[in-house]
Amino acid sequence: MAKHTDLRPVVTLRSTAGTGYSYVTRKNRRTSPDRMVLRKFDPVVREHVDFRETR
Repeated sequence: MAKHTDLRPVVTLRSTAGTGYSYVTRKNRRTSPDRMVLRKFDPVVREHVDFRETR
């Protein structure tokens, strides 16, 4: 079975705290065409911060 990488691309979520920490995830481009923003834990500053999608 072939994977549809064009429909679910791999995106990098970079911390807005400026630490350089990042998460890697997938997103559905059809249902969420805008840039993704998730509130996740940044272990460098040891608190939850916004992570924004980078391209």
